[in-house]
Amino acid sequence: MKKENRLKQEKIINMFDDIASSYDQANRLMSFGLDVKWRERACEHAFLFLENKKALRLVDVACGTGDMLVAWQKSALNCGIEFKECLGIDPSNNMLELAIKKCEEFENKISFIQAQAKDLQGVESNSVDILSIAYGLRNIVERQEALKEFFRVLKPRGVLVILEFLKKDNPTWLDKISGFYTNKVLPLVGGAISKNYGAYSYLPQSIEGFLSLEGLKFELKNAGFEILRSEDSIAQISTTMLVKKS
Repeated sequence: MKKENRLKQEKIINMFDDIASSYDQANRLMSFGLDVKWRERACEHAFLFLENKKALRLVDVACGTGDMLVAWQKSALNCGIEFKECLGIDPSNNMLELAIKKCEEFENKISFIQAQAKDLQGVESNSVDILSIAYGLRNIVERQEALKEFFRVLKPRGVLVILEFLKKDNPTWLDKISGFYTNKVLPLVGGAISKNYGAYSYLPQSIEGFLSLEGLKFELKNAGFEILRSEDSIAQISTTMLVKKS
């Protein structure tokens, strides 16, 4: 990793370490609790595309405080899906500590590794049925390397689940309303809760500097993935994308 990229990535990781303790509270308030439903809906849709639904191996990258891992467990129970192993990966130590505590009720099925998305050395090639990353792709400086790693560890026809805030190339009036909320309201709410206004000012900046839906599709196809489904949430704030390893 180039020094510039390394320093930028370290700054982002340190930021998440700083806001870890208030992260869940801020997310619930900023999304009006809808982020929980977005995750669960993504899990349920992913299960539909799996050929094998028993003894599954799941990896959740940028797992943060463990919300997506909890969503996977609850959705699996509701859908009759069986996980053999679940692994949460995140570079933030403080986030991981909270994830471990949150997932204690599932501890026999979930393990954790502190690592970056671009280097999943602890995961064997062609070994994962589902890989998810919820609201973390924007925060990966060397995104192309991460996508290569995702492709490497997934089994053939394995499913990659992405939840993300994407840039709008041709915003509609609804996009403009949600954009105002994201740019003006969220930083104030998140900053007030976390006492770190800089971290939540980063959110709209990271969205504006990220990809559009078509841009993300292009990168995923270039990495070898086949697009299965993309869906916007109510008010088009969050996008869920499902792709598979060809």
